[in-house]
Amino acid sequence: MPSPCPTATWAWCRPGRSPTWRHGSTGPPPRYPAPGVYGLARPLVFPPAGQPSAEQLLAGTRIAVALDAAFAFTYRANLDLLRAWGAELRFFSPLRDEDLPAADSLYLPRGYPELHMKRLSVNRRMREAIRDHHRAGRPILAECGGMLYLLEALTDKSGARAYMVGLLPGEAVMHGRLANLGLHSLELPVGGEVRGHTFHHSRLSTSLTPAAMSRPARQDGRPEPLFSADRLHASYLHLYFPSNPRACARLFSP
Repeated sequence: MPSPCPTATWAWCRPGRSPTWRHGSTGPPPRYPAPGVYGLARPLVFPPAGQPSAEQLLAGTRIAVALDAAFAFTYRANLDLLRAWGAELRFFSPLRDEDLPAADSLYLPRGYPELHMKRLSVNRRMREAIRDHHRAGRPILAECGGMLYLLEALTDKSGARAYMVGLLPGEAVMHGRLANLGLHSLELPVGGEVRGHTFHHSRLSTSLTPAAMSRPARQDGRPEPLFSADRLHASYLHLYFPSNPRACARLFSP
């Protein structure tokens, strides 16, 4: 059976032309080729994303958010939702700044601290500022790279080791092989189930007892621990705040 679009007549098959050879039609072709013409399925159409909840769950709350080359991976939907809840986001750099901005809560998102651990380690004033924030009983949420930053030490794939903030006992070692990957759900100690995903190449050693364990969506997935100490919550999970707005808002509520 000849190809419906042989090489010699390719110019006549492109969208925008009026092929007369196909089914005897002389009208303008559709924007996309009809299903089956080039062996393609119909294009998918997704409904528009819903708007963030406008409920002021964190009205007036100042949240310091780490954002630099070491902490550059954050769901935009999470930040949009924090703003929609009435929170004021104050961005800072653990690499460059020597103090936290005035804030009620602290958010240390994902990133690659292992690529910048020497600069993070020598910034002793920032490490002490984060410890002061915790001693004052203010909330901290640390995810994946943010959690590694709060450990006592971090070792990269070359074997180099650097001291970190020291709020969480233990340390992590980076490996070349993927340690865990996949979608998870987690029951938070503050109440409510949230969803997220995990993706990391490090192994964690700690004396802490997990406050909760995630449930992987994959049958062969490995659960991830959630560590809690006073108002500090830390995990490898990248939480997706829209999955349970009220539960996630409680993580930042002063």
